[in-house]
Amino acid sequence: MAGDKFSVLLPTYNEKDNIALIVWMLVRTFEKGGHPFEIIIVDDNSPDGTQGVVKKLQESYGEDKVVLKPRAGKLGLGTAYLHGLKFASGDFVIIMDADLSHHPKYILEFIRKQRSTGCDVVSGTRYKAGGGVYGWDLKRKVTSRGANILAATLLQPGVSDLTGSFRLFRKKCVQQLMNDTKSTGYAFQMEIIVRAAHMRYHLEEVPIVFVDRLYGESKLGGAEIIMYLKGLVRLFFTL
Repeated sequence: MAGDKFSVLLPTYNEKDNIALIVWMLVRTFEKGGHPFEIIIVDDNSPDGTQGVVKKLQESYGEDKVVLKPRAGKLGLGTAYLHGLKFASGDFVIIMDADLSHHPKYILEFIRKQRSTGCDVVSGTRYKAGGGVYGWDLKRKVTSRGANILAATLLQPGVSDLTGSFRLFRKKCVQQLMNDTKSTGYAFQMEIIVRAAHMRYHLEEVPIVFVDRLYGESKLGGAEIIMYLKGLVRLFFTL
C-alpha cells in the first residue's frame, strides 16, 4: 500500500570502503520511489572503522534514516538479522549485502512485484531470464549453482535461487521465519526461503544481476560450505 515503510537490514564486517556508497544508493532509490525508509546497520565490531563511517552518515542523513545497532563481535549472519529486526519499524523488511553486490535499483522492482501480487516474500534471483552473475570465477559459480540444485532437489521449495541474499519480506512473515530458522551464515539464506515455502507463504521472484564485490574480502569459505550442507541435511529430515 502507498505509505508503507521499508526497513533495510545491512549486516556489516569490515565494509568501510563500501558502506557510504551503498547507503547513498539506498537513500537515492527510496527517495526516487517516494517510499518511507530506514537503513539499519548491524556492525560486528569491524576493526577497519566501519562504525566511524556510519556515524558520519548519520550526521548527513539523520539517525532516523541511518540506524546503527552494533554488536560485540562476529556472531553469525542469522543472528545479525535477528538483532536488526528488533529495531525495524517498517511494514516490510529488506535484507541485502552491504558490499555493493546487490544494486538498490532492484528494490523498486521488488516493491512493484509485491504490490501487484500481494505476496509475502519477493526474492531476487540470479537464475531466471534477466538475472545473472558478474565477476565470479568458475569455482564460485559451480559452488553456488551446485548448492542451489542440491537444495532444490532435496527440498523442492519452488524457487530458483535458494542461496540469494537479496529479498523483501512482510515484517510479520520475516519475524516468524527468523525465529524458526536455526542456520547461520551461508545456510541461513537457504533455510529461510525453504521455510517460507513450507509454511505456504506467497513467494515471488524478480531477476537480478549479482556483481562480485570490488572492495574487501568474501566471507564465504570452506567452513561455510560445510555448515550449508549440514543445514540442508537437517531440513531434509525435519521439514
